[in-house]
Amino acid sequence: MTQRQTQAIVMMKARPEQAPRPAGAGYRFHAMVKPIGSLCNLDCPYCYYLHKETLLGQPKQPRMVDQLLEEHIRQYIEAQTGEEVVFSWQGGEPTILGLEFFRKVVALQARYKKPGQRIENDLQTNGTLLDADWAAFLRQHGFLVGLSCDGPKALHDRYRFTKGGASTHDKVVAAAKLLQQHGVPFVAMCVVNRENAKQPLEVYRFLTRELGAKRVQFMSCVEPQGFDSVAPQHWDRDRLPVVGTPRASPGAEDSIVTDWSVAAEDWGSFLSAVWDDWYAHDYGKVHIDLFENVVAQSLGMPAQRCVTAEFCGKALAVEHNGDVFSCDHYVYPEYRLGNIADTHWGDMAYSAPQQKFGFAKRDTLPEYCRQCSYLKLCWGECPKNRLVRTPSGEPGLNYLCPGLKHFYAHIQRDMPKILQQVSASLRRSRGG
Repeated sequence: MTQRQTQAIVMMKARPEQAPRPAGAGYRFHAMVKPIGSLCNLDCPYCYYLHKETLLGQPKQPRMVDQLLEEHIRQYIEAQTGEEVVFSWQGGEPTILGLEFFRKVVALQARYKKPGQRIENDLQTNGTLLDADWAAFLRQHGFLVGLSCDGPKALHDRYRFTKGGASTHDKVVAAAKLLQQHGVPFVAMCVVNRENAKQPLEVYRFLTRELGAKRVQFMSCVEPQGFDSVAPQHWDRDRLPVVGTPRASPGAEDSIVTDWSVAAEDWGSFLSAVWDDWYAHDYGKVHIDLFENVVAQSLGMPAQRCVTAEFCGKALAVEHNGDVFSCDHYVYPEYRLGNIADTHWGDMAYSAPQQKFGFAKRDTLPEYCRQCSYLKLCWGECPKNRLVRTPSGEPGLNYLCPGLKHFYAHIQRDMPKILQQVSASLRRSRGG
C-alpha cells in the first residue's frame, strides 16, 4: 500500500443486500484496481501476481473495457460516504494501458463524485514506460506514484528484469528523476527479499540519498511454496513447520517458502538497521510507513497499515473483468466475492463473507500471539504469512514472527523519546 492507501481499520457495518445506499458517515473501504490484470512488461520471479494469468484464465491481453470502467468508478464512489475516495491502479503494469485510459478515469471520477468529496489516485508502476507526457498528466491530476525499486543496481536487477532478462535499474532511476523534475510525489516501493535483506543500509541509503525518495515503503517478500496455485489458509496445515526449525527458512530442504523469500531473522535485522540510520539522520525528513505506523500504534492510535491492524477486510481487489476479491493478496477463486456487473460494490465490500474474512485475522490468532507483549503492534501481521506453528505446535503463527519481535524489541530504546516528542507536537497542534 502507498501512504494514501493506509487508513485506520474499523469494524465493518453490514447492511442488507437490498437496503438503500448508506447516507451516513463511516462507510469507507479501499480497492486495488487491476485494469490490465497480471499483464506486465517485466518478469520478476517473486511477483505474486504474474501467475494470475493462468490461475484465473486471463486472456493474453486483458483490459478493463470502458463500460466496466465506468461501472466500477460509479459504484465505488456511490458505496462510500467519506470525504475522500482513493483509487489505486495496479497490475501487472498499469501504464501499458496508455494515457488515454487514465484520461477517461479522471473524467469519469469528475462526473460521479459527490458534492464535497475529494477523489485521490495512486499509480503503482515499475517506471520503465514513464515519459514526459505521463509525468505532466500525473502532476496535473495529483496522482501519487508508487515506484518499485529494490535498491542499488545489482540488488534491484537480481529479481526485477524484463521478459528478455534485461536490466531495469537505469530506467527506474530515470523515472524517479523525471517525476522529481515534474513535481510528482512518489513513494519508493522496495520488496525486501532474501538477497537485499542482507544489505539494509545500502538499500535504504540508495533509495533516499540517490533515488531521492522522501517516502519509502518496505514490503517483506514472503511466498509459500505453491503460492501460484494454493490460496492462503488452504495449505496443508499438517505440513506447517514449527517456528525456528530449518523448514521455516528459505533455501532449506523442503522449506515452506520460496528461495527468494526473506528469512524471518533477516527481516528483523533489516528493519532494525534501517531504523537506526533513519532515526539518526532522517527522522522527520523521510516518511517510512512501517516506522510511523509503529509510533502511532504505540501512542494508542489506530493502525495506519492493514497488516498490523486488529482486523482486515477493508482493502479489496477488483480484476479487469469486474471480479472482486477479499484482498489483493487473496485473488484466488476461493476468495471471490462476486462481480460488479452483477452485484453492487458496496454489497460485496460489506457482505457477511467479507466481514467474516476481516474478523478472522483476530479470531484465528494462536494463544502464543495473544500472550505476546507486542500483540497490539502486530496483531499477527498479515494472515497470508501465517505459515508456521508456535513452539508448542499450534498452527497459525506468522512466518515473520522472530524478525518482528527482534525489531519491536530493538526500537524500545528510542520509543520513549519519540513518543514524548510526538505527544508534545500533537498537544501544540490542538492548542493544548
